[in-house]
Amino acid sequence: MYDALWTPATVGATDVANRIAMAPMTRDRSTPEGVPTELNAEYYAQRASTGLIITEGTQPSDDGQGYLLTPGIYTDAHVAGWRQVTSAVHAAGGKIVIQLMHVGRVSHPDNTPHGRRPVAPSAITPEASMFTATGMQPIPQPRELSGREVAQTVDDFREAAAAAIAAGADGVEIHGANGYLIQQFLSDNTNYRTDAYGGSLDNRIRFAVEVATAVADEIGSDRTGFRISPGNTFNDIAESDTSELYPALAAALAPLHLAYLHVMHSGDDALLTTIRDLWPTTVILNRAGADIATRVADVESGVADLIAIGGLALANPDLVARLRQGGPLNEPDPSTFYGGGAAGYTDYPTWRAENGAHV
Repeated sequence: MYDALWTPATVGATDVANRIAMAPMTRDRSTPEGVPTELNAEYYAQRASTGLIITEGTQPSDDGQGYLLTPGIYTDAHVAGWRQVTSAVHAAGGKIVIQLMHVGRVSHPDNTPHGRRPVAPSAITPEASMFTATGMQPIPQPRELSGREVAQTVDDFREAAAAAIAAGADGVEIHGANGYLIQQFLSDNTNYRTDAYGGSLDNRIRFAVEVATAVADEIGSDRTGFRISPGNTFNDIAESDTSELYPALAAALAPLHLAYLHVMHSGDDALLTTIRDLWPTTVILNRAGADIATRVADVESGVADLIAIGGLALANPDLVARLRQGGPLNEPDPSTFYGGGAAGYTDYPTWRAENGAHV
């Protein structure tokens, strides 16, 4: 079934066995210090048959952390923990990139190692709350990054990318979506700056392009991906110029010849086509909520080279075998998405095609 998915592909420097990417999904199961564990290694290795694993968002610095128990990639301990994960995935025949996620204002001091206020392009408080160890709390007003701190944050991404490669990852994905720091620079409802990083389209995309350039210079453009979510309203984002913003960003990133662009699609097919036409390399498309047949059609039409699948990959460690052979699919259990142990993480049953049994 779904023959278009089973053709091998090359994504930058990485050869992948099929056209399915495991979408990045926060699971909140690292140590309090942000170190991945053997349980995390087991989880990712179980899903190594997908063509490319994109990990959960991983903070590049103390300021980058927003949620409890998310992993980091900026200390020796983080690198050692991630090395367990990448080694397990590679041993199982898989390919894995670490997603670099700086949450910006979507944070709370209680969730960070240093206990400081969140940082952002501008001191604009999101209308949102954050889960902390003591329960839900309103997100406080963030502190605006100075010009010097913007440059340091770019360098944080660069150093985190180098650490990811040192940990054995096949590459990194820069998270420019879902209302986190990079999209906060992009969106005119979160960026009120009057310096070179605010105002015009060229200024608002500057931070994203500088991060991508720094990372590509450090680890190679062919090991660097970038994620966007045009029209996204997560985390109190309200773009007024989506149809102009993302073609401008895609055109500015295109000369870097990154390994891929990962698009979280919100339904504007005309914009998606424009971005596809502007992008010179692989496009990974996450058409969230669509059925598998619709996603496969995106590969068949050429609008996508790979498709990113989230919840079904979470719930089906053997998703590739199930889709290829027409097996039944486990349903994800939302009650176990965030935090906890093996339940709802590494204990989803696999399927044996020869007898239809779950094991």
